[in-house]
Amino acid sequence: MSPTPARITAVDTHDIRFPTSRELDGSDAMNPDPDYSAAYVVLRTDAADGHEGHGFAFTIGRGNEVQVAAIEALSGHLIGRDLEELCADPSTLNRDLIGDSQLRWLGPEKGVMHMAIGAVVNAVWDLGAKRAGLPLWRLLAEAEPEWIVRQVDFRYLTDALTPEEALTLLRRGRPGAEERTARLVESGYPAYTTSPGWLGYDDEKLTRLAAEAVADGFRQIKLKVGADLDDDVRRGRGARSGRGPAGRLAGAAPPRGARDEPHPGHHARPPSDPYWIEEPTSPDDILGHAAIRRAVAPVKVATGEHVQNRIVFKQLLQAGALDVVQIDAARVGGVPENLAILLLAAKFGVPVCPHAGGVGLCELVQHLSMFDYVALSGTTEDRVIEYVDHLHDHFLDPVVIREGRYTAPTAPGFSAAMRPGSLARYTYPGGAFWAADLRKEQAE
Repeated sequence: MSPTPARITAVDTHDIRFPTSRELDGSDAMNPDPDYSAAYVVLRTDAADGHEGHGFAFTIGRGNEVQVAAIEALSGHLIGRDLEELCADPSTLNRDLIGDSQLRWLGPEKGVMHMAIGAVVNAVWDLGAKRAGLPLWRLLAEAEPEWIVRQVDFRYLTDALTPEEALTLLRRGRPGAEERTARLVESGYPAYTTSPGWLGYDDEKLTRLAAEAVADGFRQIKLKVGADLDDDVRRGRGARSGRGPAGRLAGAAPPRGARDEPHPGHHARPPSDPYWIEEPTSPDDILGHAAIRRAVAPVKVATGEHVQNRIVFKQLLQAGALDVVQIDAARVGGVPENLAILLLAAKFGVPVCPHAGGVGLCELVQHLSMFDYVALSGTTEDRVIEYVDHLHDHFLDPVVIREGRYTAPTAPGFSAAMRPGSLARYTYPGGAFWAADLRKEQAE
C-alpha cells in the first residue's frame, strides 16, 4: 500500500500593518503617509517535514483588507494539492490561477487579484525551496534551463522572446556559474539605499543619513523628489553634501501629471544631476516613458515598481522606453512572471535593479537578482538592489547587509516567513499593537 501523499491542508491569511507613517518612513510625493503592510499568507500542509509556504502582497495600509480577501478567494485552488506534484512543477498552479475564467475577469493579470496570485505563488516557491533544502536563489540557479523555461508563461511574449531564445540565454549563462556562486557567497550582491531620502525627512536628517550610508559602504543613494521643485533642489544639495564625492545619486519622481504636463522627472535632472530618474510618468504610459527618456538623456530612466505584468515590461523594452528594469517581487504574479521579466531584460541587454522599498521586499527580491547574476546575466555591472533599513527584524531570515552589499541567504526558502510574535502584534485591527493604539485613541 503506497503512502498517502502530502497535501496543502489550509490557507491562513493575516492583515499585517506597521505604523511607519508616524516617522514618515517610506514617504514620497505620491504616498505621504504610508503604513507599510503585508497581506500575508501561510500554506499549511500535512507533510512529515512540517514545512509551510509563506508569501505576501505588499501594500501601504488602507485597503490591505481587500488584498487579504483576494488571497482568501484563491484558497480553493490550493487546498488538497499534492505537494510533490506542485513543487515539481509550480507552473501548473500559475496556469490554474491566471486561467480561472471567473477570477480572470477581475484582471486579467493586473491589480489586486494578480498581486494575490503573486502572494500564493511565491508561497508555493518558498515551500518548494524549503523542501529542497535550498535558498530560492540557489534552487533557481542550479535548476536545468529546460525546467526554468517550462515555468514561464510565454503567452503574449513571443514577438519579443520565444521559449527557444529563453533556453539559449539560460544555457549561455551556465558556464562560470559555480565561480559566480562562490563569489556571491564570499562578497554578496551590490545594494543601494533609499533610507536617507524619504520625502518627509527634514534636511538635517537627510544629510546625516546620507553621510552614514556612505560610511556603511553604499555607493548609490536614492532621493525622493517631485513634490516641489525648490525643495528638490535644496534636498539634492543636502544629499550630495552628506554623500560627498562617492557614488551615485538617483532621483525617484513618482508620476503626478499627465503626459502633456511638466514631468517631475524633468525637475530632478538639473538640480541634482541624478544617475537615473524613476517612474517619471504613469507606469502604463509606455510612449510617455520613451519620450521622457529621449528628453532627459544621458540621465537614465528606471521603471517597474508599479508595472503590472510581463506584457507591459515587454512593450517598455520594445519601445526603448527605459534604461533600468525595476522588478518587484510582490507586484506581478510571483516568481514565474519575474523569471519572464528577467529573461526579457537579458534579451534586450537592459540591467535589472529591483525595487525593494517595503516590508519584506528586500528579503524576497535578493533571491531573484542573485539567480540572474549566477545563471542568466552573469554580471553585477550597473546592477544594484534597493535597500531600506526598517522592519527586517520581523522576519525569521532577514537580509544581512555588509559594506553596502546583500549577503547571500543560506537558509532554505524564499526568506518570506515572518516571526509569529510580529504576526500577533501587528495584525490589524486586533493585534496587540493596534488594539492598544485604539484604546489610547478612545481614552483621548
